[in-house]
Amino acid sequence: MGLPVNVTLACPSCDRPSKAPVDQPGDWQCYACDHRLRLSAADKSLPICVVCGNHELYKKKDFPQWLGGTILLTAILLSTITYYSYEKWWSWSFLIGSAIIDGAMYLLVGDVVVCYRCEAHYRGFTATDAHKPFEIAIGERYRQERMRKEQMKADSAGKASPS
Repeated sequence: MGLPVNVTLACPSCDRPSKAPVDQPGDWQCYACDHRLRLSAADKSLPICVVCGNHELYKKKDFPQWLGGTILLTAILLSTITYYSYEKWWSWSFLIGSAIIDGAMYLLVGDVVVCYRCEAHYRGFTATDAHKPFEIAIGERYRQERMRKEQMKADSAGKASPS
């Protein structure tokens, strides 16, 4: 039995996070605002996002960046303190130890496939060659798209209420 195949998504209406299985077709309903989506079953190769229909997806490690940064910062801090105390062996031990921990976590932690447009995270899928690592140019294009939509929403809300 494999890993559960699911998507973590933000509600298109209220942006609340939620999780839904996508191994078979089904309806998803937001528990906060009752917004409904029809989610189709995701193909094993995951060519498109089942939430928004976008074909541009990327892969990344399924590991919180704040935790990796905390491990690195702790190793640097400890090595600096021990280096200042003339304990160079301890200093190098902390630095090399954090590099070993980082390498082991890179090998052990799986990938998650993410949609550029709606930022839905797909777990339980094997990333294919079509799922490249994050590309900043593509990510910036979708970030600009989100900003334009928010601006248009704010403009239409401003026109709806008389001043």
